[in-house]
Formats: sequence, C-alpha cells, structure tokens
Amino acid sequence: MILFVVVGLSVLFIGVKLFERRLGKSFVRAGIAFLLVVPLMGVAYAAWAISREWVAPVDLALFAVLAIVTGLGTSFGYHRLLTHRSFETHAPIKALALIAGAMAVPSRPIDWAARHLEHHAHADREGDPHSPLDGFLHAHIGWIFEVQPAPRERYCRRLLADRLVVAVDRTAEFWFLTGLIVPVLIDGWRGLVWGGLVRIAVHNQMMFAVNSVCHSLGSRDFDTKDSSRNNLFVSLFSFGEGWHNNHHAFPSMAIHGIGPGQPDPTGLVIRLLDRLGLIWDVKRPPAELVARRRTLAREHASL
Repeated sequence: MILFVVVGLSVLFIGVKLFERRLGKSFVRAGIAFLLVVPLMGVAYAAWAISREWVAPVDLALFAVLAIVTGLGTSFGYHRLLTHRSFETHAPIKALALIAGAMAVPSRPIDWAARHLEHHAHADREGDPHSPLDGFLHAHIGWIFEVQPAPRERYCRRLLADRLVVAVDRTAEFWFLTGLIVPVLIDGWRGLVWGGLVRIAVHNQMMFAVNSVCHSLGSRDFDTKDSSRNNLFVSLFSFGEGWHNNHHAFPSMAIHGIGPGQPDPTGLVIRLLDRLGLIWDVKRPPAELVARRRTLAREHASL
C-alpha cells in the first residue's frame, strides 16, 4: 500500500516535471509547494515518533547514508564537478555523482547548473534569481515559485553537448524517485519518512540557506562584488557549501574551506580521490593570491 502511494505520487510528479512548460504557472506552483511541504510534514511526524521512542536504528541509518550520498551528489556532483568544472574524473564516477545529485533534488542537472551560473553572473544584482536584496524569504525559497525556465542554452551549451550529462538529465526524475522508493523497500513507511522525507527536508533547507543565510549572515574573508558570506553552521550541514564568500572569490576552486577552522567534507572527498588518482586537474587558487586578497580585504575593512 505504501509503495502504491509512493508510485502514484511519483507518476503525478513526473507528469508535472515533463510538461511544466505547457502547464499553467499556478499548477506548477502547486506542485512545487507539494514537494516543499510534504518533506516538512515528514519532519513533524519524525519528531512525534521520536517523542514516542518509535525510532529504530535502521531509520537513522537510512537517513544518514542517503543524506551523505545525496548531499555529496549536490555538492561534489552538481556543483563542483558539473557546474564549475573544478576537477575532472572518469565517466563512471561522473555518472554516479550526477545520479546522486538527481536523487537529492527534483531538478535536472543542466537546469541546476544553468541557474547557478546565472546567479554567479548577476550575484546580488538585477538578474540574480535568488538575491537577498529582494528579501531574505525570496532568496531562501520565494524565487522557486517564479517558475522561470532555466537559461540552459545561454549558460550550459557545453553540457548540452555532453552525452553522459544529457543522459542523466533526461532520466533525472527516475533517479529522484529511486531515492524515495529504495528506503520504502528497505523499511516501509518509516523508511519513506527518514530516508526520504526527512532527508529531503534537511537537504532543501541547508541548500536554500546557502542562497539566503550565506548572503546575509557570516564573515567575509575576501572583497567580492556581492554580499556573499562564510557561515560555519551552514557549512557543517551542507558539506562545505557554506564557505560561500570563499567560493565567490574563487568560483572554480574545488575545495571551499581554505582557512583555519573551515571544515569542508566535500573537499575531504576531493582530496582523497585526488590522492587515489580517481580525479585530476583539481583547481586550487595560488596560495600567494589567496593571501594577497585576504590582506586587501582586511585593509579595506579597517578603513
């Protein structure tokens, strides 16, 4: 019964995603609201279950494992590998990383990359899809409801010519739904709650926080033409994506935590794979350039 419900909702979701450009914006917004609210309802149910001591080790294991896999899929796969080409890797690793990213969010990889590159091109200026200058809530979640097509042709022509990327892009809905069905098969209803809904809710809010919190609250190690900031709390739960000022200062660098006390889980994975020879051409800014820009930022702040 549970699997039937999941499959039914999945078919509805795939229909909306496949025909969103033909459907009215109100219908698409309703689908987006559904995808955002249902995971939060899962969190509420999970909190109630904890209060009743109805949580089994398998529930927490599913949450932890799938949260790590999909979190790295977004940070390692969608962001640093696909969007910014911070390193190169073998086709199987690239495919697995993008599939993990597709399991994390109901967004096709090329759409995700195009939207993020659009943000970098217009950061905190007119044309930025999620700038806090339009309000914190807009930056966090409101921008999603504008239902604007991602500028794929403008920012991602190279990806549209990559057959592996296009293959994952065309099957992204399937992989997202796989991330829901697998925990159901392992642990039934509770698997859906912990391995699906709670995991998605936490992932959503932490990645949204990179757009909102990390352009509003935190420190600035570098002078950039935007309001990007480094935030330790966001970084701890977003696999290092919270070192956002560092990222905007050096967008193509693979490891975002470049200072003392800046943990970057994705950066640790990149270092490990680099040592194993599984990735290469890892982009790192020259140490002297980093030091010089830090010094300039301190001098500017003291004026």
